Amino acid sequence: MKTSSSSLSREIERLHEKLHHVGWTRKHCEMIAPTTLEINRLKTEQNAVILAHSYQTPDIMYGVGDYVGDSYGLSRMAMEHPARKIIFCSVYFMGETAKLLNPDKEVVVPRKAGCSLADAVNAEQVRRLRKQHPDAGVVCYVNTYAEVKAESDACCTSSNVVAVVEAMPQEEIIFIPDKLMGLNLQNMTSKKIITWEGTCIVHEEFDESSIKDIRTRFQDVKILAHPECSPGIVALVDFAGGTESMLKYVQESSAKTFMLVSECGLTDRFKAEFPGKEIVGTCILCPYMKEIHLDDVLQALKNPTPEQIVNIPEDIAERARASLDRMFELEQKGRALLKERS
Repeated sequence: MKTSSSSLSREIERLHEKLHHVGWTRKHCEMIAPTTLEINRLKTEQNAVILAHSYQTPDIMYGVGDYVGDSYGLSRMAMEHPARKIIFCSVYFMGETAKLLNPDKEVVVPRKAGCSLADAVNAEQVRRLRKQHPDAGVVCYVNTYAEVKAESDACCTSSNVVAVVEAMPQEEIIFIPDKLMGLNLQNMTSKKIITWEGTCIVHEEFDESSIKDIRTRFQDVKILAHPECSPGIVALVDFAGGTESMLKYVQESSAKTFMLVSECGLTDRFKAEFPGKEIVGTCILCPYMKEIHLDDVLQALKNPTPEQIVNIPEDIAERARASLDRMFELEQKGRALLKERS
């Protein structure tokens, strides 16, 4: 379809208004505008919604994404959206979670990208852990494949993990797959946490010296870290939490300078959404998230391959959904327990 010069000009202006906060020039916006226009036209024609994880590149987040956020929040948002098709710009397990929560909708991922956490554990390994620790409950982080969720008693997110674990009936909890988050969790609960050896290849790379260096250079800085970082990092920062919790912290804080101990896409998002705040320090790229490009999104809309269309065997999907349903139940109970103790 031929694009009018006026439509293209408006698209360039729209892109530049958002992307100049993260260093994109008008020339950069001119280069991607024809692609973003076509993607946005196709998604309207197909009654599709595009979900963009916060670790995606700015052109995807703000060029074509209808919603930007973390994996679970986006999947929940899709449940309330009338679109019949979900294009999830993320790693593959996130597309699976969207499919679990939206079984009647078509879910497509632009690339079948992996994840160091999700790839760290499989269903058979969970079954072996259960045999080794027969009295323990199993809680899996949302960063897992559907087959692992299906073998778990409950799922959790970075924001509700403490509440879920506190509400579990067992005193021993197998927490998979994130070892560092499990170690942080052990510092927040009296239950015995049995960890696995998975780590996020982004968050495990940060070291304590970088935190101390930023504190020396920027005395009024507020430092935020994800709980996928080591306990040593978490002990040094002003706030530890998931993406949405970080956003709320920055939005409500009177501070002007922040360091984000997280992936570079999140840094770009904060720069775009909080132009009055200064983001300092370094970030680390997730190679899996960065596999996805605008051209992949366009191709997924035009002619998705079987590999891009998310399908989960029903026996696995049913049990995986049960672990997500159990999460809601335990979260409410756990938050009530924590409130009573505070």
